[in-house]
Amino acid sequence: MTFKIICPSIKKIWYVINRAVYTWLLFLFPVQLGRVTMTLRCWLALASVAALANGELVQVPNLQLPSTAAAHQKAVVNLFNVSYTAYKKYAWGHDELRPVTESYSDDLDGWGATVSDVLDTMWLMGFHDWFNEAVDYVATVDFSLSKTNSAVSVFETTIRHVGGLLSAYELSGQSKSYSVLVTKAEQVAQQMAYAFVGNNAIPYGNVNFADHTPVSGLSSIATAGTLTLEWNRLSLYTGNDTYRQLAEKSVQHVISTPNVLPGMPAELIDPSTGNPSGTYVSWGSGCDSYYEYLIKYPRLTNTDDNSYTNAWLTAVDTSIKTLLKYSTVGNWAYLADYDGKNILHVGSHLACFYGGNWILGGKLTNNDTIFNLGLQLTDACWNTYASTATGIGPEGFAYISSDGSYTGNSPPTPDQLLFYNKHGYYITASDYIMRPEVLESNFYAWRATGNTKYLDNAVSAIQSFQQYLPTTVAYTSINDVDNKTSSKIDDMPSFWFGEVLKYLYLTFDDPNNISLDNYVFNTECHPFKAPTAKNIYGSVA
Repeated sequence: MTFKIICPSIKKIWYVINRAVYTWLLFLFPVQLGRVTMTLRCWLALASVAALANGELVQVPNLQLPSTAAAHQKAVVNLFNVSYTAYKKYAWGHDELRPVTESYSDDLDGWGATVSDVLDTMWLMGFHDWFNEAVDYVATVDFSLSKTNSAVSVFETTIRHVGGLLSAYELSGQSKSYSVLVTKAEQVAQQMAYAFVGNNAIPYGNVNFADHTPVSGLSSIATAGTLTLEWNRLSLYTGNDTYRQLAEKSVQHVISTPNVLPGMPAELIDPSTGNPSGTYVSWGSGCDSYYEYLIKYPRLTNTDDNSYTNAWLTAVDTSIKTLLKYSTVGNWAYLADYDGKNILHVGSHLACFYGGNWILGGKLTNNDTIFNLGLQLTDACWNTYASTATGIGPEGFAYISSDGSYTGNSPPTPDQLLFYNKHGYYITASDYIMRPEVLESNFYAWRATGNTKYLDNAVSAIQSFQQYLPTTVAYTSINDVDNKTSSKIDDMPSFWFGEVLKYLYLTFDDPNNISLDNYVFNTECHPFKAPTAKNIYGSVA
């Protein structure tokens, strides 16, 4: 590992000295505010001491929104209102709305994934009547059987249903009148627990609820590593610690497996043996939320087990040394993939969560190098939005760095090279399926820096969504982000409500609401209340 990453003690000492001097200066130079002398500075000083005692804050203290924020937040609420009204009219109780044909899909077992994903967003926006109606619906759902007789995805069901139901229960005050949300989260988790066969540490990716048998096949480290936040919370509210134990056993096994690169295991893993399969390494699909939760789980629990944070730090250090690439045009920062032999100069909308994750982790580990790289990664991902005709980013892209342009596929076409020479990346998959990750990282960057350019980014996204995603009843995915007259994709995923609109809403909300110093988001943007932060996370060498 590099010195700066595992040994932030010099920065820590300077931080302590800096904050101590600042604290005493506040006391030495009081101000008069009407009848109250020194009160403001005393409170600031006490807040400073508290921050010092409990570690560096993630959010900028006393962050203020401009006067225009309320209007932009209102625009987000309007996007939500139109979208949810259409869902209720054309798809109520089904998984997702098809906004073009004014129908619905049940690709997520037919339980109403949108309802579970939307609950906490509705609560935060103040739609309490809709919230109560949705809770009443959840109470009628039998989560013990798939309505479509399909195998149930452990990953998708955990992040959307278990995460969404428990977050809504928390945010609504853990009232007895909403305890059915915990009951239903446990009902579905009891069935998913059959993904763990015998003493196997790794769950299978899919389970047949009808006969409690897993679907044979390889699992991913994202599946194995994306249970801890939700199943820990489920154990907390049910009193059954089995869920936490299963989730921790799974991720600890991944941490201990042989790595392709230091701290970076292969994407695939065999649940029957616990052995890794293949040599593909990525911050994208199949791997992403494994790394995401390595730093979020210790923050949620304040566990004394440093293995989670240390594994994350090792992966980040390896990524800086091996996967971090800068485009030859624009000097944009990206994290490449690796196939065991070659660096693949590819990126994806899905992987663009990494900027926000590094911003958060950099703060929690008191590491400016990681934090600043997180900002660079966030800016590069935003550039994929800013450079298209619609102002919306593509599903997939690639780039050229000083070590080449290899992607594992065909080299860039003349048109792609022309686009690259203007923008520092080129599009490999032009669709936008209403993903949140770029706006997710943008939200973290705003809260952690207070730089209003991130508010400008969010405004631009809202305007692009208003202009290019509408149907006659709601909003939908599109086929080509670089075409202002793109054809539509007949799909409005549940994470449009659960993630995209929530991140945008919170970007323009009072920063003290759902503060990053008080809450941890699961990978579907469902917030969980966290204890006061520790001084630092991970081991200090």
